[in-house]
Amino acid sequence: MIDIQQQKDTREIPLQKVGVKNLSYPVTVLDKVHGTQATTAEIDLFVNLPHDYKGTHMSRFIEIFHKYHSDLGMVRFLEMLEEVRVTLDAERAYCTMSFPFFIEKKAPVTGAPGIMRYECTYEGEVSSSHRDFFVSIGIPVTTVCPCSKAISERGAHNQRGLVKVRLQNSGMFWIEDVISAVEGASSCGLYSALKRPDEKFVTEHAYDNPRFVEDIVRETYLALKSFPSAKPFDYFSVECTNFESIHNHNAYAFTEWKPSQNSAGV
Repeated sequence: MIDIQQQKDTREIPLQKVGVKNLSYPVTVLDKVHGTQATTAEIDLFVNLPHDYKGTHMSRFIEIFHKYHSDLGMVRFLEMLEEVRVTLDAERAYCTMSFPFFIEKKAPVTGAPGIMRYECTYEGEVSSSHRDFFVSIGIPVTTVCPCSKAISERGAHNQRGLVKVRLQNSGMFWIEDVISAVEGASSCGLYSALKRPDEKFVTEHAYDNPRFVEDIVRETYLALKSFPSAKPFDYFSVECTNFESIHNHNAYAFTEWKPSQNSAGV
């Protein structure tokens, strides 16, 4: 049969990205407790297209991804991208894979079990000369306002916050350990199941650990700088949004670390 995609294009316009977008697919990722975890991902998978190629072969993206979908740790994820790049005769291949990651988390006093959901994303880019891989994680937390606590005779306002970290690393680390580090930088972590003794603990623990968004971002920065992974992160960013309970706006802070920065003050 005729292959239209392989025909020459004469308009001399290269395309930076062509491929498939919003592909929903079951995948298996690494899990610290169980070894692996099955979940469902939304995938964008692209290659660049030289100026003289009329089109790419969309079905080949799916065929290759299917080969890898049941084992998608960092190494396999990049191997999948390299196969996409070579098969489609491209200089670069890109993939973004977003998925919910679930952790069984026990209540702090009674031990009542429940499931917490965290939003994660893998991002990868490969060429013949380099490979980049990023993991992004969204972690919901509780925050108590230090100012409110300091000026109020009774109580202090609190709210839910969302911390997002984006990490670049060529070594091994666990998503669960990053979540634990972020929760430790907040007023308190969240739980899906809380009995009354647990609610008392969470309320008092958060009150004893008030945090501005600025505090959470800075404490998370310090935790990631000293993270006990096999290899230090090559890059990371941290952002926090507090969904304010007494304001008609949200509070926000952001920072990032790059290899050229030698201290937290740079």
